[in-house]
Amino acid sequence: MSIPKEPRQLMITLMYLVLMALLALNISAEIMNAFYDLEKSMMTSNKLTADAVKATQEGIQPILEKKPQLRQPLNQGIADVRDFVSSFTESVDFYKNGLMVMSTNAKELTNDEIRSMIPDINSEEHKNKYFDEKTGQPKASKDKDWTTWWMVKQGQGDSLQSMVEKTRQGMIEIYKNTMKACQKEAKLKDQEVADKIANFEKNLTLGIDSSWAQTSDKPTWAAAKFDHMPFAACMPTLEKLKSDARAAEALMVNDLAGLVGGRELKLNKFFPIMNAKRGYVIKGEKFEAEVAIGAFSSEFAKTSSISVNGKRISLNAEGKGTFTETASTLGKRSLKLSASVTNPLSGEKMSGTSSFDYEVGMRSATVSATKMNVFYIGVDNPVEISVAGANSNKIKASCSGCDIRKSGGAYNVTASRPGDATISVSAEGFSSKFKFRVKRIPDPTASFSPNKAESSGSMGNGSFKARKGIFAALLNFDFEAKCKIQGFELTRVPKRQDPQRKANSGANYAGCRDLIMKAKPGDIYYFDNIKARCPGDAAGRKLNSMVWQIK
Repeated sequence: MSIPKEPRQLMITLMYLVLMALLALNISAEIMNAFYDLEKSMMTSNKLTADAVKATQEGIQPILEKKPQLRQPLNQGIADVRDFVSSFTESVDFYKNGLMVMSTNAKELTNDEIRSMIPDINSEEHKNKYFDEKTGQPKASKDKDWTTWWMVKQGQGDSLQSMVEKTRQGMIEIYKNTMKACQKEAKLKDQEVADKIANFEKNLTLGIDSSWAQTSDKPTWAAAKFDHMPFAACMPTLEKLKSDARAAEALMVNDLAGLVGGRELKLNKFFPIMNAKRGYVIKGEKFEAEVAIGAFSSEFAKTSSISVNGKRISLNAEGKGTFTETASTLGKRSLKLSASVTNPLSGEKMSGTSSFDYEVGMRSATVSATKMNVFYIGVDNPVEISVAGANSNKIKASCSGCDIRKSGGAYNVTASRPGDATISVSAEGFSSKFKFRVKRIPDPTASFSPNKAESSGSMGNGSFKARKGIFAALLNFDFEAKCKIQGFELTRVPKRQDPQRKANSGANYAGCRDLIMKAKPGDIYYFDNIKARCPGDAAGRKLNSMVWQIK
């Protein structure tokens, strides 16, 4: 940039450069808080993951008691990965605590010296040295020098990278060995074992993602993550490595638990299900329904039964059967269902009941307006017509006070005058009539928008002049219809001046553009005598006025 010659401008330029430098050096407290909150959230998540892994291991023990040949290698694999992950997380904690010791004391320390000082972090005697009394956050949150010196220049970041990669390979080896040790008892084929190992390795999140090289110009992973990074930003990075390790542990334990069928099967609720083809039948017709047990397992196929009104239903391997009866009387028919299931693992017996009702009736017809129970003039009114038990091709419909036409499987009604309309329906010895009201399309709203109410308020000078006209907006109207503005009168009331008024034809500002372009802050514009014509109207209708103040 060129250097200004005028002293005043030179001073302003120098002040600007100093300000930019200060901003570049300063890291806001909000960003530090965000890093701190992120680390805490990840620590909480890691604890929950560890608790879930422990619960899963304990949950499969009752089943493993019955499978001693599977119990030993499976539990050994879980113990190995738990110890492996614990060792890794302890090492990561050393780096986290070491960074705090190094950044707080601001002097070169050996690893042994760092280890001797780590207990000071949580001791009452030295705690205030490391943490702010008010916020509870580390005092060294913004330090960049010692994170760079220890993690990059002293090679600790490279050692951490190597440890992550070795931990990943170690977990894969533990999974491979455990899976092969459990293969025979779990009745797995060689290809199934190979597929499980491949999937585990694919889904393992712990590792060094090579994408850092594409988003950073730093020569190494350690430099990309720690070089000139504030202490607060390094903490979530390290905690994420622990999170990835815990997630990998959970992935392995859950996968191994699947070899024994997960937790012990406990049945506490069973609901018979009836899937009827129709819930309403005509007298003389047959009622047919498919009955089943909800949440059915193939293990229950030989230990389950279901009955309807005391009649036992034969079930297939999927737990499904068919119930039929002839509808002989009009009215409501109730079916009582009962089911019993025996747990194939524990021998525990469970039972449940439910009911299903269906109606038996004579033929009847239904006519319903698809959108409203009203026909509107000037638009197509969709109508659905059905006659129970009758083929749709045999249904005939006519209308008094309107016109009705069939389009595919539906009907459209058009009307030309307000009042009442009657639709007559007949089919195979049945006939009935249905009355509807016929109304004009509701009054639209004069607005600056075709889709929402913008009739009054204040508006910037530029925005007001950019408008090309007004609209007749049909709000909350379910039909495809558009109303057109026929004309209006526009009055401009300038601040401390006489009003100016003009008539305009149509929606656009053809006859009053000059008044619009005079708009200044403080002016008030009145849109009066607005008229619009909607489909089916013989003449225009008067709409609401619009008032806008220019700001």
